[in-house]
This record gives sequence, structure tokens and C-alpha cells, in this order.
Amino acid sequence: MADVTSPAMTTQGMETVNKREQLAQWTSLVADTGDLDMIAALAPEDATTNPSLLLAAARDERYRELLDQAAELTRALGHAGDINWLTDTSACLAGQAILERVPGLVSTEVDARLSFDTRATVEKARRLISIYRELDVDPSRILIKIAATWEGIRAAQILEEEGTRCNLTLVFNQTQALAAAEAGATLISPFVGRIYDWHRKNGMEINTPEDDPGVISVRQIFNTFKARGLDTIVMGASFRNADQIEALAGCDKLTISPALLEELAGRDGSLTRRLDPELVAPEDSWTPVSEAGFRWQMNDDPMACDLLADGIRRFAKDQLALEALLK
Repeated sequence: MADVTSPAMTTQGMETVNKREQLAQWTSLVADTGDLDMIAALAPEDATTNPSLLLAAARDERYRELLDQAAELTRALGHAGDINWLTDTSACLAGQAILERVPGLVSTEVDARLSFDTRATVEKARRLISIYRELDVDPSRILIKIAATWEGIRAAQILEEEGTRCNLTLVFNQTQALAAAEAGATLISPFVGRIYDWHRKNGMEINTPEDDPGVISVRQIFNTFKARGLDTIVMGASFRNADQIEALAGCDKLTISPALLEELAGRDGSLTRRLDPELVAPEDSWTPVSEAGFRWQMNDDPMACDLLADGIRRFAKDQLALEALLK
């Protein structure tokens, strides 16, 4: 593990550099919000969305025009009255608006109700990319976000082979992470905070990030990927406090809420780099994850099994609420 400390002071005028700025030296920062004004103000590299964030934005009167545009685009594409097309056009228009405010990528999520259907997930992803093309958005700036079920990972493999890049989300253990990387996924999103919540709910005392199972999980995934030469980007997600973020300094990407990004910007002092691929010893050989192995390891991990199912249910519930609102 790396232990490189970034100086909190610059050489010019001894000006203090806050911890967000230090973190950005090693880690790409991603905004975990659907609030366009907040994204513009925070100036992250990328942004990510999900049904929960899109639902919150849809309820905001500031974005009423975006919903009207979605209805107009749905009619123009010949699908007036089709709620599935309306939610898809709404998501893509939100993604387009986000890309006007960030230099990098945006993740657009596939309907969570398709999480166990490889073919339907692929078809939905193709539709989303086709809508982005209608909007003259470069598909290379889009990550299709898919739940890391076995079926979702297989869909991502097909899409990656077609040139559509994918973000495998709701990752809670190394088996999911490795299966996604071996399938060629561009990026995975392991959820630190939900792992932390699950263990605390089940009686674990967690006093520091060094005791935090969510932090430990992301570190293990990162180091395993680097040891095996896997190119998949590790993007830690779902943080409960800024200490968890600091404990993952050096991770490829971190998706962070506006409140925590602002808190990091207000923290002074030196930040220590905790993850560094240059310090990971290569691993010569390993056994790829099989379907039977994946399903058994998920079954044998109550935390990952519970949280994957719960995350899918939550996103599906918010998708239904979004559909009801758009109707």
C-alpha cells in the first residue's frame, strides 16, 4: 500500500492546498448528483446518474423544461405515449445537459428491472446510445450503467465488444468485481457506504476507516486488478463520510456527493496517498470467475447478496416513481 504524503502547501507563496485539490492529483473526481447547477459549480471531471438522482431532478421545478423536451423528443422519434421511451429520452437529455458541464463522461443507467435479463439489457443499452446519437452526443462519452448481476455482466461483455462502454454498479464483493473486469467492463462501482451500513446494522463496531469493511473491500479490489493487469477502472461510490474518501486516495475514480466534495474542499492539511498501482506486486496466474463460482460466492456472502438485491429493488422503485411522475 502506498504511503505518499502530498504537501499541503504550494511553493509559490506557501498557499494552502485543500484536500480535494490534493486528492485530484491521483484520483479522478466524479459528481454523484443530478443537480445541473451543482455539477457546474463543483466542476468535477465526470458525473454519474441513477433513477434516484433523476427522480429528484424531475421533481425540481428548475428542470421542467427538460421534461418538456423529453416529451417532444419522444414524439419526434415516433413513440408518443410510450412511458419507457419517455424515461429513456429524459435520462439521455439529462446526460446531454450534464456533459455540457463536465469535460469527461456521464453514466446512464439501464432500468433495474432488467437486471436479470441479458438480452433486454443489451437492447435497452442500444436504445439509449441511439437516443444519444439523435442528440449528437459522442457515444464515447457515455457509460451504460448496469447492475453487476451475472446477467448484467454478460450484457456488458456484449456491449463492450460492440464498442459501448459500461459501468457495472452495485458491486459489493471481489467476485462481482473480477467477473466484471474479466468481461471487459470499462468501469466498476463498488459501494463503500452500503457495505459500511450493513456491517454496522449487524453489530460490527467500526471506529476508523482502517476497520471499515467498505474501504477494505475497495482497496482489495483495486490491488487485485492492478496485480493482474486488469484495465477496468475502479470507482469507489456511496460514501458516508469524508474519512472514507481520504482512505481511498489514489483509487482510479471516486464518485462523491456535493456535500462531501465541499467538505473535502474545506479540509486543510496533508493527504496521504493510500492506493498506488506502482507499488502492487504482479500476480502471475489465477482462475477466472465461472458462472457457478459467481453464483456460489454471491450465495455464500450474505452482505453482497442482501445489498445487491436491495439496491436493485431501490432503483426499480425509483424508476416506477419516475415513470409515474412523467405520466
